[in-house]
Amino acid sequence: MLEAVWIGFAFTLGLLVRTIGLPPLIGYLLAGFLISASASGLSLPANGTTIVHHVAHLGVLLLLFTVGLKLNVRSLGKPEVFGSSLLHFTLSIILTFPAAFFIFDVSFYQALMLAVALAFSSTVLAAKVLEAKRELRAFHGRVAIGILIMQDLLALLVMSLANGTVPSPWALLVFTLPLFRPILFRLFDASGHEDLLILFGLLLALVIGGSGFEAVGLSSELGALVFGAMLAKHPRAEELSKSLWSIKEVFLVGFFLQIGIDGLPDANAWLFAGVMTLLLPLKAVLLFLLLIFFKLRSRSAFLTSLSLTNYSEFGLIVASVVLPEWLIPLALTVAMSFVISAPLNRFAHPIYDRISNKLFKFERDTHHPDEQPVSLGTAQVLIMGLGRTGKAAYNHLEKDVSLIAMDSDPAKVVNLQEQGFNVFYADAEDQVFWQGLDFGSVQAVILSLNDVEAKVIAAQKLRKIGFTGEIISHSMHDDEANAIIVAGANETYLTMSEAGVGIAEHVKQRCFSNNSNAA
Repeated sequence: MLEAVWIGFAFTLGLLVRTIGLPPLIGYLLAGFLISASASGLSLPANGTTIVHHVAHLGVLLLLFTVGLKLNVRSLGKPEVFGSSLLHFTLSIILTFPAAFFIFDVSFYQALMLAVALAFSSTVLAAKVLEAKRELRAFHGRVAIGILIMQDLLALLVMSLANGTVPSPWALLVFTLPLFRPILFRLFDASGHEDLLILFGLLLALVIGGSGFEAVGLSSELGALVFGAMLAKHPRAEELSKSLWSIKEVFLVGFFLQIGIDGLPDANAWLFAGVMTLLLPLKAVLLFLLLIFFKLRSRSAFLTSLSLTNYSEFGLIVASVVLPEWLIPLALTVAMSFVISAPLNRFAHPIYDRISNKLFKFERDTHHPDEQPVSLGTAQVLIMGLGRTGKAAYNHLEKDVSLIAMDSDPAKVVNLQEQGFNVFYADAEDQVFWQGLDFGSVQAVILSLNDVEAKVIAAQKLRKIGFTGEIISHSMHDDEANAIIVAGANETYLTMSEAGVGIAEHVKQRCFSNNSNAA
């Protein structure tokens, strides 16, 4: 009965909101509140809330583990991450404290703790939204995740201080974990590509990382993140992330359900949530200006700040430790921020395109860490996206034509440049990149980007700026292929079909070429 209620409510409301163009997670939030309101009539078991909390916790651990798999630890020390996260945390407290202290009947300590709880942004929502758009490794995605990790570390510190607890002396063993990376890599290689690989990921994320860190007085969330980061440089880290994707998504439904299931808000909770929701735009503007101060371009600053325009599930964890009586008002506040943030991030790129002219004037007249080139020189073919497909195309063509490639992952670009690839950093969804781009001698463009929407935008932008050469793309599905062709591509090949044709061609050449010559 219990699982029927959860799955039924979550699927129904998730499907309803999806039909109007909103992310399904908003439906899951609504389902949680609806289940809470109907609990007595549904005769749910007493331990139902405990079970959904456990499922939600597993989802969060798996999400943070997969984030760690894509994490570049060095990025945490960059000024735009380290500086902006600390300043934004401090200024957010200064912004929220007066509203909590003067509008609501709370003590100085309570107002301060509420301000601290609302100073964080949601790691779960931001990571889920960025992952859905395949932007976790884009420049703004890396900055956003870096800031969130810094915030999570601050949240762990706040909870430890507020609760009066300190980690066990055994926690010092965490600093020896890098010594075990070669062993983890060997286990990774030995796990193959199927069920053992999935179990290996679950073992690290939930058991060794999650439960292991808890056993020494540290956060299980931190443990999952750390063990994911330890495997980030393994060549098959992306494969592991994809293997865990479906399991993680199912468990995360529990996370969004639990926010509503925890209880129904009263009038004061609605008032508190309404006031704090009104402060969200100020929180976004504050982070945007800080990122501009740290020399980011307006687009990166806008997309990063928009992805963090929400309140955090860590705020609920902090409240459960120091302000349990404020848990329901904070849960409602977090839920309302998700309802606002999720659709905004879904349409982040079109929103930026509309207001980009107004945001340009805030940019500093200096070199930006996310600077993009303006000329492609003498290259004849541009390859957009250097994943497996893009690199295969590059390696096949490099002996015959002059090539240049681009990718939105700055760390990957540096790595490929060291390997000898003629590649530069750029984001195909960046309007400024297209406006200032000189195509030089380019005659053809290969769209090997991961995201279908990015391919559509790239094809549209190429035709809009007057490119008349060949635009060739690949896709996994027929409907997506048609959308890319409508956007301006000359041809879109189905990836798996072309793989079959390639295999057949190899068989033909190896087995029947002699017969053809004899004839």
